[in-house]
Amino acid sequence: QVQLVESGGGLVQAGGSPRLSCAASGRTFSTYAMGWFRQAPGKEREFVAAVDWGGGIKRYADSVKGRFTMSRDNAKKTVDLQMNSLQPEDTAVYYCAAADTRLVPVSLSPYAYWGQGTQVTVSS
Repeated sequence: QVQLVESGGGLVQAGGSPRLSCAASGRTFSTYAMGWFRQAPGKEREFVAAVDWGGGIKRYADSVKGRFTMSRDNAKKTVDLQMNSLQPEDTAVYYCAAADTRLVPVSLSPYAYWGQGTQVTVSS
């Protein structure tokens, strides 16, 4: 079992660079792949970024590649999402998720554990 709690959201001006954090509890955190997803109003939840259990393999959605950076610290049981050059279309609820796999999933279904989400609103 893994419990996830996101933080760091809020209202940001376009071009801003907020950092989201996800704190995990549970003894097996270091064996899980971790992902960030987002859901905008009226849209389906979509993949943003993911990292493997060791932090060495990362994947990003094309829409955020080059602007967002995901990292993890297994000792602290945290994953972060550094977001740069935010645009209004990045407005969404951002979710942290954990998957019990050595792969780096980009779809929702492998992720069994989800946080409650944190709202990021980008003003133009």
